[in-house]
Amino acid sequence: MGSRGWNRCLALELLLLSLSLLAISIQGRLVHMTVVSGSNVTLNISESLPENYKQLTWFYTFDQKIVEWDSGKSKYFESKFKGRVRLDPQSGALYISKVQKEDNSTYIMRVLKKDGYEQEWKIKLQVLDPVPKPVIKIEKREDVDDNCYLKLSCVIPGESVNYTWYGELPKEIQNSVLETTLKPHKHSGCYTCQVSNSVSSKNDTFCFSPPCTAARSFGVEWIASWLVVTVPIILGLLLI
Repeated sequence: MGSRGWNRCLALELLLLSLSLLAISIQGRLVHMTVVSGSNVTLNISESLPENYKQLTWFYTFDQKIVEWDSGKSKYFESKFKGRVRLDPQSGALYISKVQKEDNSTYIMRVLKKDGYEQEWKIKLQVLDPVPKPVIKIEKREDVDDNCYLKLSCVIPGESVNYTWYGELPKEIQNSVLETTLKPHKHSGCYTCQVSNSVSSKNDTFCFSPPCTAARSFGVEWIASWLVVTVPIILGLLLI
């Protein structure tokens, strides 16, 4: 290969290197945040703002402004955020109150520096609702060779959640459906279904005792028994 060919290869390598560095730089300025709906959120960057910057603007989308600081004053634009946001010009932080799932977006903070160049940061905000409480449903329960075969489900319709089963199991089960067998020599078996997302988790528990008797949980059974015994006593005392 001649010197011209080597020069072309070197130029191509430098071009690819510069493009890769650019991609890394852009990716490095994108911050991800996941929060629970109804909470108050602070969008800010981890570095200091350019010294003596001229203008600072927050965008909800690439062309929808939320607030703009210029000449020592903050201007809040007509948007769904008006009355819910506050800008701190010192740090550039944007405070948003009571965020909802509709606030999901990539927010852009653009700063005009004193040399006339612009610099921007992006924050991808994901707002999730708390998961609802699951309810374990017995899909199938039968005696098989003196064993209790169980098929339990724990489904939250229309929600993107993670499922985890705990209890008398060899390991955690990551599924909305649990199939297991309760051995006759065991006194009881309790199974807990936990549903979760990035911001919350809730669970439900179902217990079984041989041969194949179901109960919501030992705590529930104990409370029910306590009420059966205690309520008549209290009523009797009130009538005295």
